[in-house]
Amino acid sequence: MTTSTNPFNVIGQLAALRRYARSLVRNPDEAEDLVHDALVRALERKSTFKSGGSIRNWLMSILHNTHIDRLRRDIAVNRRNDAAIELADLVAPAAQEHSVRLAEVRDAFLALPEEQREALHLVAIEELSYQEAADVLNIPVGTLMSRISRARARLRAMEGGEDAIPVPHLRIVGGNPDDQP
Repeated sequence: MTTSTNPFNVIGQLAALRRYARSLVRNPDEAEDLVHDALVRALERKSTFKSGGSIRNWLMSILHNTHIDRLRRDIAVNRRNDAAIELADLVAPAAQEHSVRLAEVRDAFLALPEEQREALHLVAIEELSYQEAADVLNIPVGTLMSRISRARARLRAMEGGEDAIPVPHLRIVGGNPDDQP
């Protein structure tokens, strides 16, 4: 097809687009990717092409803008990566004691009764207000507060801290007194 019969002759412009892309990125593989991305954009925006305009100039503009967008994206990614590296340098690697401690806390949390664990998770980890957590669990706020209080007391007792409230043990009511703990 010639340009006169098909004003949107993209295929006829591939060689020029590839040359321009190679001069921009100086890498044949990246140039092919750039041309591909530019052609995708061109097809997505085909309706913006003016039939009396130059398809070559229009495609070159799209290729150029695609290249600029890629450069900006790469700069932003590099900035984020550099910031992450800086933060990683500030963070000390976890000591063995820290890892063991985290495992103990996790195990203690998972050992809580389900209703206490749910309540504490919503408030302490998900940072919901008491009212929001109560709404999620479909319970009164007072019940939620009681569950959280019992969960915290149980965790303190497992921790063995100074203000630990002992976890109540089950006792057999009635029956043989020798069976009592």
